Amino acid sequence: MILPQSLTMDFSTGALSGADVEEVSRTIADLPGVFGDEAARRALAPVTLVYRVQSHLPVAAGTEGGLFWGTTFIQPGLVGDEYFMTKGHFHAKRDHGEYYVACSGEGALILMDEERHTRFEPMRPGSVHYVPSNMAHRVANTGASVFSFFACWPSDAGHDYDSILRDGFSARLRCISGQPELVSTP
Repeated sequence: MILPQSLTMDFSTGALSGADVEEVSRTIADLPGVFGDEAARRALAPVTLVYRVQSHLPVAAGTEGGLFWGTTFIQPGLVGDEYFMTKGHFHAKRDHGEYYVACSGEGALILMDEERHTRFEPMRPGSVHYVPSNMAHRVANTGASVFSFFACWPSDAGHDYDSILRDGFSARLRCISGQPELVSTP
């Protein structure tokens, strides 16, 4: 079966367009418990945009063998000394991987395995990043402009946000002397 083309992407920004593009935004008010300094998060205007995601989901969630496509746009900013970032998650089906490709700006892919070892990879336009199975992942904007990246993931991977909200990552990416540095959390 051949489906009609319903998606286009601006590769310089990652912006998606087409009838089948869905979009969700996350503001400071939507992210309690994500940042280490909750008082600093609450001090920001609740409507402050942290990130938005455009997605193309051509099959139903949970469909085995399908693929999803999306672009995330993270605003520049800090909560205390921690960069604006996505919530982070494991896949519900932990054996599923994902690809990220940076489009514009500067960012960092933060990865944590199930033994809670955490590392990060710098992301710059054109860099390609593989998120292996059994890895929690989130992305931070480490630059001064909007950071965007696109992703491709299995439609049956699902998202486990709850374990990250409950246990967090074992390290946080902080802005130390103007540079990103991973700092272990107690």
